[in-house]
Amino acid sequence: MNAEIIAVGSELLLGQIANTNAKFISSQLSELGINVYYHTVVGDNEARLLEAIKIAEQRADVIIFSGGLGPTKDDLTKEAIAKHLNRTLVFDETALFAIEEFFSKQRRPMTENNRKQALVLDGCDVLLNQHGMAPGMFLKENDRIYILLPGPPKELEPMFQYETKPKLAALLHDGGVILSHVLRFYGIGEADLETRIQNILEEQTNPTVAPLASDGEVTLRITAKAQNEPQAFRLIELKKREILDIVGEYYYGVNDESLGFKLVQMLLENELTVSAAESLTAGLFQSELAEVPGVGSALIGGIVTYTKEAKIKHLGVSGELLDEYGIVSSECAAAMATQVREKFGTDIGVGLTGAAGPGDHDGQPAGSIWVGIKIGDTEPLTYRLQLSGSRNTNRIRAVKFTFSYLMRELANKGYKKLI
Repeated sequence: MNAEIIAVGSELLLGQIANTNAKFISSQLSELGINVYYHTVVGDNEARLLEAIKIAEQRADVIIFSGGLGPTKDDLTKEAIAKHLNRTLVFDETALFAIEEFFSKQRRPMTENNRKQALVLDGCDVLLNQHGMAPGMFLKENDRIYILLPGPPKELEPMFQYETKPKLAALLHDGGVILSHVLRFYGIGEADLETRIQNILEEQTNPTVAPLASDGEVTLRITAKAQNEPQAFRLIELKKREILDIVGEYYYGVNDESLGFKLVQMLLENELTVSAAESLTAGLFQSELAEVPGVGSALIGGIVTYTKEAKIKHLGVSGELLDEYGIVSSECAAAMATQVREKFGTDIGVGLTGAAGPGDHDGQPAGSIWVGIKIGDTEPLTYRLQLSGSRNTNRIRAVKFTFSYLMRELANKGYKKLI
C-alpha cells in the first residue's frame, strides 16, 4: 500500500512554519509497512488543492491531509474533498457539543464560524480530537482511503497515534497487531552502530530493525507483527536482547525517554543530589533536567559563570589555576565541579566549560569542551569533547554527553541504573 501526504496551508509555503507533520506521519506509516513516495504542500487555494488530490489519486492508495480544518474562510480542506468526492458535509453532534462546551467553560461567546469545525464528510469515520476542536475523518471511497487530520501537531499526533493508526493496521493485517519499540543510544555514531549490528540488519524479517539518527543520538526502531500484542512484545524483547548484547553499553532508554529523564530517574532512585557550574552551556544542563517532573528532589541548584572573573569571584576557582591552565581545560572543569558541589552541598558536582564556537576561545578551537564530574569525596573526573556542529548544537550535545557520562560513572560506582 502506498500513501501520499498533502499538507495544506500557505504558511508552509511561505516558510513561516516547518512541515513537521509530514515527518511524523511518514515515520508512523513506515511502522505499518505503508510506503510514502510523495509529500505535497498546497496553499490555501481550492483549485490547486483539487488538482493535488487528482494527482495523488493516480499514485497513492492512502491520501492523508493535514491542516485546513479550522473555522476561518481559508480553512478549506474538507470543503474541497467534499466537492471532489461529491459528498455532503454534516454536523458531528459529539464534536459540536465539545466545541460549545469549550466556549461555555471559557465564558466566551461562540461565533458562528466555530460551528464549521464540527462539519464532517457524510459517511466517514469521525476521529476524535482530544486536544482541540476540529475532528478528523477517515473515509474509504473507490478503493482509496482519505484521511483528514488537523494541522496543529499537538492535535494531529495523538489523533494519528490512537485513532488513525489502529484503523489502518486493522485494514492491512486482518485484525493482527503491529507493535514498535524505539531503543535509544548515546555516545556512538549511526555508522558505527550499524556496522556493529550489520548481521542483524541484513537478516531481519520479523521483527524489522530501522536505524535513525537525531541530534547526536541514534535510535533503533524494532517493529513486530503478530496476532496479538503479547506475541509482538515477545518478538521485540528477543530482538532487543540480541542488539544489546552487541551495543548495550551505549543504550539508555526506550521510546520517548530522554537522556535527562533517565538521569533524573537514576538520581531519584539512588537518592542523590546534583548541582552544576556552567560556562558555555549557560544553564542548559539545569534547564534540560528541570523539564523532568520530580527533579526538585535531585537538582539542588547551580551557577552560570561565563567569564574568568565570574569563575573566580562567584565560584571560587583559583585565579592561578586559570592563569596556568586556561578556562578551556581539564583543570578548570574539575575545579568548577568541585567548587559547585561544595557550595551547594550536593552529592555530585558538574562543571562545563569550553569553546562553543564559531570562533576560538581562550586559545582553543571551536567545539573544544571539557566536562568535570565530582561524585562524593572521590577525585573529580574530566572528559574532553571535540565537537564540530554549530554553536547551539555544540551546547546541546555537550549537555547530552554530560548526562551520559554521569550515568555511566554512577553505574560504575555501583549505583542502580534504570533501563
